[in-house]
Amino acid sequence: MNSPAPVASDRQRWRMPDESHQHERTWMAFGASQAIWGRTLLPEVQRNLATIARTIARFEPVTMLVREAEQDLARSLVGQEVELVVSPLDDLWMRDTSSIFVAGADGRLGAVDFNFNGWGEKQAHALDAAVAGFVAQQAGVELINTSLVLEGGCIEVDGAGTAIITESCVLNDNRNPGLSKAQLEDALFPLLGLEKVIWLPGIRGMDITDGHTDFYARFARPGVVLAGYDPDPESYDHEVTKEHLAMLRAATDAQGRALEVVVLEGPTTIRDQYASDDFAAGYIGFYVCNGGIVAQEFGDAQADAAALQALQTVFPDREVVQVNVDGIAAGGGSVHCATQQQPIAGQTGNHFNLYLSLLAKQVANK
Repeated sequence: MNSPAPVASDRQRWRMPDESHQHERTWMAFGASQAIWGRTLLPEVQRNLATIARTIARFEPVTMLVREAEQDLARSLVGQEVELVVSPLDDLWMRDTSSIFVAGADGRLGAVDFNFNGWGEKQAHALDAAVAGFVAQQAGVELINTSLVLEGGCIEVDGAGTAIITESCVLNDNRNPGLSKAQLEDALFPLLGLEKVIWLPGIRGMDITDGHTDFYARFARPGVVLAGYDPDPESYDHEVTKEHLAMLRAATDAQGRALEVVVLEGPTTIRDQYASDDFAAGYIGFYVCNGGIVAQEFGDAQADAAALQALQTVFPDREVVQVNVDGIAAGGGSVHCATQQQPIAGQTGNHFNLYLSLLAKQVANK
């Protein structure tokens, strides 16, 4: 496979702002269906989506995509604070199906369509494959095309040139067959404004995503990473998270700084009602919004409190709100998986220029 070339021209370099950058809004999708989630779990997942949307709406606007036939149900659950927009949907995972918003040097926004393919053809996705273009159109921004296939959940950026990406997801024949690490970086760097990728191995075939980054590691800000640790030696993620922690502690970012790694240890117990083999019991799937952090709690009093304290320490100027979204977790997801941020246009230019200045210094020093 030849290296895929982004449509973004050589004259235009984009940058993906970090999640803590001020948002215009959050995008969500009231997209759970009985065919995928089952009769028992579906109502709880729909309530979870409403909980997330209403919580985020305390901090910033929320726009939620909804099937035409489910508008009344969605409205009854989310109230009047959330904007509803009709759209065909397969599922709810806007982190993966939505376009990824990026900014130019002038602050103008674009949105990258990364060709969602159902996490490697594992789930029906014909409708969700069109969501990226629809969101870009609704937001009134340029749609940027690429031949890369990946999802937002596998990309974590610091907004200053560094990304964390799991190999198990992106360098996988079910997304990008035959693509080398170097080829992927060549195509991805100008789309997201990257200078360096910290590659984590992840794990293939154990969950539908093949080990998304946003279950394992998240930037709080440049130089500071929150990383998950699974304390259960019987879990397949136990050794994976140990390896990731060691790699992150030894890594440097695009500016050459060693990373400060803050560990969020997963719960040792969860509530029984929605426990399943697919249950995603980790605290890394939090969402950063304007003035707030929306994070999960699992009913493990000690682990929940430790995660809350760590998040509040790392984000001292934001209110941390913990929510019960066990239905979504039973499907392998988190608050982060169900959301996608749209940064405020026009306020990204100064940050972008700072990034370009840092990039120029790095090139000059090489």
